[in-house]
Amino acid sequence: MNTTPKEIIDEEVKWDKTKTIVSKTDIYGTILYANDVFSNTCEYSTLELIGEPHNIIRHPDMPKIAFKMLWDALKKEENFHAIVKNLTKSGRYYWVITDFTIDKDENGKVIGYTARRKSVPKSVIKKVEPLYKTLLDIEKTKGEKVSELYFNAYLNEEIGKSYDEFVVELFEEESQKEKKHLEHKKRMKGLSWFFFSDF
Repeated sequence: MNTTPKEIIDEEVKWDKTKTIVSKTDIYGTILYANDVFSNTCEYSTLELIGEPHNIIRHPDMPKIAFKMLWDALKKEENFHAIVKNLTKSGRYYWVITDFTIDKDENGKVIGYTARRKSVPKSVIKKVEPLYKTLLDIEKTKGEKVSELYFNAYLNEEIGKSYDEFVVELFEEESQKEKKHLEHKKRMKGLSWFFFSDF
């Protein structure tokens, strides 16, 4: 099935950011299950998604090295987190943090993966977007191997953590900041009657 959008639109799709997007795939990344939040957000019906490769929603702004790291971790049976920009059927985008877990049968054999995605604060996107752009530029001009070498050096020299640790800590830090900011705004709004009412 030809599912590639006719054009890429630089516009975020509207979706319920309080919900969790869930999908299950086999060991090859073929979609076996998609919850309603997933299909509503990516603008494909469940029928369109089932049986398709998960890269049906891969956005061209995403560097390939991020997915290589993901698959390397999953093949080692390690859970993995990633900040991902996904593509919708209409060509729009949405950013999420994805938590991948390993699915096994009763004998302990890996049979697939479950991905749970949540929305990310804008401050997280601002921090990862320039890095992804750099990696993508390196991929296009110097190749994927050079992009991988740069990314590993960047994580070692500038972050001092693995990609998975970097993603989790960044998400938690920025989510806490956003929560405090919203609580502050709520308090100020609650006090506005005092400051702006006529006695």
